[in-house]
Amino acid sequence: MEFEQLLTLIQKISDSGLTEFRLEEHGIHIHMKKKAGQAFSAEKAPAERADAFILPSYETENASEVVYREGHLVTSPLVGTFYAAPQEGTEPFVSVGDSVTRGQVVAIVEAMKLMNEIESEFDGTVAEVFVTNGQAVEYGQPLFRIR
Repeated sequence: MEFEQLLTLIQKISDSGLTEFRLEEHGIHIHMKKKAGQAFSAEKAPAERADAFILPSYETENASEVVYREGHLVTSPLVGTFYAAPQEGTEPFVSVGDSVTRGQVVAIVEAMKLMNEIESEFDGTVAEVFVTNGQAVEYGQPLFRIR
């Protein structure tokens, strides 16, 4: 499935009355879920945490080629500022290659002067970190990919 097709699919599901959608095709699993009254955006990942996701990568020599990676997303549950470490000058909670367990704190998102610990909902290995320390994040924005 091409990235543009995925965006079209998200928009169609958003515009419909469906609240949940699953697709398995060629080893790729897509699961979208929304609460009544919510809508997905073709510009951002669904706010609900999915069992699995597909993320396009443009890290190939051919800019028109899209490579899809599978894994689990840890997303931001709120709008705020992302912090990778418990305090300035200390090691980050997790880095690429680190093993994580369900419930382990992987980051902090500060919102309205409150520090909110972000926990992994999955066991696995940190495959990617999508944001940098001090970066502003949106609700539902991917922070980590766990495989």
